[in-house]
Amino acid sequence: MAIQDKIRSALGLDDDLYDEDIPELTNADLFIEREPTIAEFFQELTPTWADVSAYLTNLLPFLQWIGKYNVTWLIGDLIAGITVGAVVVPQSMAYAQLAQLPVEYGLYSSFMGVLLYWFFATSKDITIGPVAVMSQVTGNVVLHAKDVLPEVPGHIIASALAIISGAIILFLGLVRLGWVVEFIPLPAICAFMTGSAVNILAGQVPKLMGISGVNTRDAPYQVIIQSLKNLPTTQIDAALGLTALFMLYLIRGVCSHMAKRSPQRAKLYFFLSTLRTAFVILLYTAISAAVNVSRKKKPMFSIIKDVPRGFQHASVPRVDSEIIGAFASELPAAIIVMLIEHISISKSFGRINNYVIDPSQELVAIGVSNLLGPFLGAYPATGSFSRTAIKAKAGVRTPFAGVITAVVVLLALYALTAVFYYIPNAALAAVIIHAVGDVITPPKVIVQFWRVSPFEVVIFLAGVLVTVFTTIENGIYTTICVSFAIVVWRLFLSQGRLLGVARIRTVRAHANGSVTALSSSEDVSVEEASVRTGFLPLDHADGSNPRVNVRSPYPGVYIYRFAEGFNYPNAGRYLNHLTETIFRETRRTDRSTLGKIGDRAWNDPEPKNADVDAVDDRPTLKAIILDFSTVNNIDVTAAQALIDVRNQLDRYAAPNTVDWHFAHVENRWTKRALAAAGFGYRSPRPGPGGPGHWKTIFSIADLGGSDSAATAAALEEKAERTLSMRFDTERKLSPDSDGSDKDVPRNPQSARLVAIQGLNRPYFHFDLQEAVEAAVESAERREP
Repeated sequence: MAIQDKIRSALGLDDDLYDEDIPELTNADLFIEREPTIAEFFQELTPTWADVSAYLTNLLPFLQWIGKYNVTWLIGDLIAGITVGAVVVPQSMAYAQLAQLPVEYGLYSSFMGVLLYWFFATSKDITIGPVAVMSQVTGNVVLHAKDVLPEVPGHIIASALAIISGAIILFLGLVRLGWVVEFIPLPAICAFMTGSAVNILAGQVPKLMGISGVNTRDAPYQVIIQSLKNLPTTQIDAALGLTALFMLYLIRGVCSHMAKRSPQRAKLYFFLSTLRTAFVILLYTAISAAVNVSRKKKPMFSIIKDVPRGFQHASVPRVDSEIIGAFASELPAAIIVMLIEHISISKSFGRINNYVIDPSQELVAIGVSNLLGPFLGAYPATGSFSRTAIKAKAGVRTPFAGVITAVVVLLALYALTAVFYYIPNAALAAVIIHAVGDVITPPKVIVQFWRVSPFEVVIFLAGVLVTVFTTIENGIYTTICVSFAIVVWRLFLSQGRLLGVARIRTVRAHANGSVTALSSSEDVSVEEASVRTGFLPLDHADGSNPRVNVRSPYPGVYIYRFAEGFNYPNAGRYLNHLTETIFRETRRTDRSTLGKIGDRAWNDPEPKNADVDAVDDRPTLKAIILDFSTVNNIDVTAAQALIDVRNQLDRYAAPNTVDWHFAHVENRWTKRALAAAGFGYRSPRPGPGGPGHWKTIFSIADLGGSDSAATAAALEEKAERTLSMRFDTERKLSPDSDGSDKDVPRNPQSARLVAIQGLNRPYFHFDLQEAVEAAVESAERREP
């Protein structure tokens, strides 16, 4: 049975709908590419038992490494855990004040975050706990809810916020939607961090200086103006706050300088710099105790005062519709902040330390931590940049270091609460200002954004300005909306390119300035071995050398490459660009098909006397080649647009029809969609020039296995060394080839061959080279 009959029988195709143009190859194995079915689609979505088992195992990543835990890992985790613990205790108390809560709630949040995270972690560096930006957002929620529900304490609002946001994030993680974070680009994250830092800094200056009469709930620019107006009300707190802030920067600067001068002691200076926060807090606590021990009722400056010992506020969180309604409007911003901070930090440190995180599993970790934390009094927590950096530099080996940090926090809760009484609020403000100052994006990064993508600077500036002049929440929404608008703008307004062919030669540059073409064999001439066909934009819009000669592959044959996918947003723009170019550069095949002037469309560009022969040396339209290398799938709108344009161009080229070739179609569902729209094979043509008159050009490859030896033997011959393992039947190796047998392997039966793609769709091509050769071959045969 002939190959055509086999394919027709296998696919159940009608003679009228089937392209008879299938070659007879005695040494080629039959390959039929079948369309994917809806059953296959659902089968791909249905998880197997192996998938379910892997899903359950991945929910507890610690099971994969805990059995290999050793003493070396333990020593690294002990050092990192204790180091982070010394930082997290003062920071968490300071951040609790940002959240408008007593300082002990920061300790509760720190304890639960580091204790629970390691069970679900895929990052060894991240430290979950209170962070400045999330604490500021929580504080805004607490203050807003206080206006609506003045009888509900702030910590109940904060705990409810943690429960709801944790539940939502946990759900996103369980259904493996961690990829949603990728919608937020780096400039938006930088804008959010920078604007939030300015917001926090502005709100902490009055506490640092002891300035009264400033409403820190106003927009940052208003807080700055009010702080400047009320400078005369500065209290003695400024002496402690400013000197504490100066000391924090001084210690870090000295340690950094000494580490550069004495690299062999860099580790020592790192730990000294890391402990600066704990040292400054203890120093100023001692000063405060010495000054205020005899005047507890009226201290000289603002201090923390009573801190309950242990978990005095542990209870079942109160969550009801009334409380949820009080912060529902701020809930999206809170969730976005938690996701942005944690995922961006964990991915960044994963790249630095050469491991890969699972974003979905990280959402599970955040969700569980915030879902269970409020039972001990915790408020919303997420990954901390400063503590994560310290943990990574301290030599952490596994996520188990979080348990060590939890022990340090636990000791502080039970053994140091009496000491916490005298901590100055100005010193805590200095700690906050010192911490958030590091997340402000430096100018050199903004310059780099401008060099890479100027539009990204627009996103950054929009986010920062909106945050400074309104609120953090508005800044978050602005950056996301502007980012989305730019993506949509690029998608809708993307424009493809018309390609041409050029003769390309690969060369090697030598030290003396000469160049030599690369050759696969010493016996093959340089000219034959290194010359190949390249495809470049006809207008050199990609920045290629305009002196390179790029020409159309054949008069009336067009190659079009899509820029960013091919779907309903940009299908019309792509095809309008293509048809406008075709109408401008080609002529109608038979102008008599226009009919009388009264039968034409009112906006037809053809002249009134179309039946009069005019001198027009433009070619007629013969074929269109679409490069689908950037297309993953198409939708109904795009398919219908292709159909409409095909019909339009067929009328333009009548009585001929236009050949539509597709290259690099790599998605089976895209092939199915195109085939359903009538593409992939020739439609019957009237007259003797029907489809059977043409020859199909397609790609074949060596079958491999035991047949490879025969192939290798055949390739030993000199003439065959110029051929690759893929060749096209009917292929001409050079423009001046006469098409004789010298261009074909001498003994093609020495290797079994197989078609790369299905022979039932001759217009779906392996690459552009094959598509161009097929289109040119058809165009040449069509010429009289």
